[in-house]
Order: sequence, then C-alpha cells, then structure tokens
Amino acid sequence: MPIYEYHCCDCKKRVSVLFRTMSAAEAGASACPNCAGQRLRRLMSRLRVLRSEDNRLEAMADDPSLMAGLEKEDPQALAHFMRKMSDETGEPLDEEISEVMDRLEAGESPESIESSMPAAADGDDSGMPDMGSMPDLDEP
Repeated sequence: MPIYEYHCCDCKKRVSVLFRTMSAAEAGASACPNCAGQRLRRLMSRLRVLRSEDNRLEAMADDPSLMAGLEKEDPQALAHFMRKMSDETGEPLDEEISEVMDRLEAGESPESIESSMPAAADGDDSGMPDMGSMPDLDEP
C-alpha cells in the first residue's frame, strides 16, 4: 500500500494519500483528504531510513570526530558525545545532567561544576540508601 505526498492546489496544503492498491496509485485518481479537491500535484517524498539501535551506535563509534575528543579527555567533547548518545537512543537527559552538559559545553571545568553541585558529585541520585551502610540481615 503506497503512500504518496501531494500539494493540493485548492487548499494549498501538503497532504499524504494512501492508496489501497498499486493500480489505484498508478491511475492517480485521488482527492485531497482536507478539502476533497481534485487538483493535486505530486511531490517528491522525503526519504527516511530506519536503522537499528546497534547500527546507530556503530555509526557513532565510527565517527572519528566524536572519538578523538573522548581520547583526549576533552570535557566539551564528552558533553557533545553524551548529547549525541541521548539523541540516538531516544533517552532524554534529566535536568541536572543537562545542566552539567550545558556548563561543560560552555567551557567550564569539571572541577568547578562538581564543587557547585555537590549532589551531582555524590554520583547516586536515585534516593536509594548506600548498600554499604545497610545492616547485614544474615547476622543473628
């Protein structure tokens, strides 16, 4: 079932039209889904390539500009890498991490960020107690 994009000359909108069969698509008999107008001009559709998460991560690993900054332990490169990773995986950065990334990208040193954000320096912000401080339940 092909989907084609058109420009409707009546309502001036870009519309997508789904055809049930290839023969209906070839005949080109379609109407605008917005205004039912018959004057449609076919447009070149955008190309979208679906890639797996593994393919996206491999492409990041193959990007020499991303890896060069990490090898040099550049904080700005680390921030850029983390943002790219967030974009590629679809996992948003939380507010605190996003602030740290903003500050790293602005050129602030990791040490000054750490000193101004003691909660972030502790590492675990999950609200869970430190397992080292938990009593041993196996002892009598």
